[in-house]
Amino acid sequence: MRQPRASIPILLTVTLVAMTIILTIGWQILVTREFRALVDGFTAIHWVAFLLGSLFFVSIITVAILQAVWLVREIRTNQRQQNFIDAVTHELHTPLASLQLYVDTLRDKELDEAHRHEFLGIMNDDLKRLNRTIDQILQAARTELIRSRGETVDLPKLLKECVEDARTKHDLDTENIRMNVRDGTSVRGDVEQLRVLFRNLLENAVRYAGPKVQVEIDAVAISNRKLEVIVADQGLGIPQADQDSIFLRFQRLSHEAVKATRGLGLGLYIVRNIARSHGGSVRAESEGEDQGSRFIVTLPKQRHESTHHSG
Repeated sequence: MRQPRASIPILLTVTLVAMTIILTIGWQILVTREFRALVDGFTAIHWVAFLLGSLFFVSIITVAILQAVWLVREIRTNQRQQNFIDAVTHELHTPLASLQLYVDTLRDKELDEAHRHEFLGIMNDDLKRLNRTIDQILQAARTELIRSRGETVDLPKLLKECVEDARTKHDLDTENIRMNVRDGTSVRGDVEQLRVLFRNLLENAVRYAGPKVQVEIDAVAISNRKLEVIVADQGLGIPQADQDSIFLRFQRLSHEAVKATRGLGLGLYIVRNIARSHGGSVRAESEGEDQGSRFIVTLPKQRHESTHHSG
């Protein structure tokens, strides 16, 4: 399905604004050139008409600019929603079609135990993919409404669990994901929500790491009340223009490696919502494509930390 181009309404609106500005300036010049001759004969009605005319033209320009901004935002939102629908359709349809194929095969044909076991394994993977897709959609909906419960969360313990999950899932070694977080560091928040946040960041870092996975996790106190958790990779990187927009719903980078990877464009949106619900924030930093990325999550911390370190 062909998507509307934002450049068309932008061009039309810019043209309209330019024409209005030209007319306004021309009108003002015309009035000013004859102003000295006219001013002596100006009455209160003339002054009111002059001021109302100027206000009218300024209002037209302001409304045109606001209309352009609104229109561009709507088109981009519709584009992201269409991308989301396409991605969800693909993520749901593909494993369902696969499941249907293997169910029909198992039902209609006599298979030896090895093939049956292989088919059941593939079907199990398809079911897991469906569950992940549904879970991510539900998480995106829930994170728009969540409020942090303000529990004390053992940050090194939580991060170790997320790292071990990523290592197991992607069959990684210890050197592929390294941690440098001080033991005893704690943050204030909801442990389950924060687990979703860091799992999403690690999943992104591993999926787009390139040929060699190399992820570093650090935690740095930036004040008595806040700390930053930094998840850095040496992968695809993020263009400067996309470093804010990647946290929007349904937004994915245009990099070919990203397009070739399954996803709905909701992971970083979920990360941002969870960070904000904890009174924190998240931002991305990168030198550009193929230069790696750093995701910095700011969270409220608890006091009274010990001095040992976790590796």
